[in-house]
Amino acid sequence: MIKQNINPVVEFKDVSRIYGSPENGGVAIRALDGVSFRIYEGEYVAVTGPSGSGKSTLLHLLGLLERQSAGEIFINGTETNKLTDNELAKLRNKKIGFVFQQFNLLRKTSALKNVELPLIYAGISKDDRYEQAKQELIKVGLGDRLFNGPSQLSGGQQQRVAIARALVTNPAMLLADEPTGNLDSKTGEQILELFEELYKKGITIIMVTHDRGIAQRAKRQIVIKDGKIVSDS
Repeated sequence: MIKQNINPVVEFKDVSRIYGSPENGGVAIRALDGVSFRIYEGEYVAVTGPSGSGKSTLLHLLGLLERQSAGEIFINGTETNKLTDNELAKLRNKKIGFVFQQFNLLRKTSALKNVELPLIYAGISKDDRYEQAKQELIKVGLGDRLFNGPSQLSGGQQQRVAIARALVTNPAMLLADEPTGNLDSKTGEQILELFEELYKKGITIIMVTHDRGIAQRAKRQIVIKDGKIVSDS
């Protein structure tokens, strides 16, 4: 259910993303075409669509990993168009937690140290980093694996470390890119159940997936085709 009584965590206003330079003889590819939507605090939203629909581009814009060609993007009320690259990086680190298909953990570093990384960038003290990272790992069921490296963890456990790392800065939203893509069906189900638990605790979750079955686990689906939103329910 879309929550109309609070400010949106994310707002896109007529956002387009065009690749290529026709003025230099190139071909313009309109990956996103006039996309508008709002996502509110506490929502669990799946962004889905076929290959080439614009999901990856939307993910990059949601995560402030690249800039739009036209339109406006607001994160927690902040108009991102007006920010410098450094300001975008600070906003990204503070407000957005990322969970990727590939886990993206440092291979020779413990689960605890992996989760501490965003806190280092945020300037949190050593003792506070340790305690915050420890508590997040306990929350995802890995309190007994604090000092294990990725090679000592299963795929599902590695993804739980990645989720703990994404949440340790208390971001405005959790942005998940095909979070079960590298997991077997049983382990993938466990991760989806964890997302459901996080949603019930009030975490805002935006999950990008090509799998309509997985998308149906969310409470709202935004369907993209040919760079446009064709369904939002």
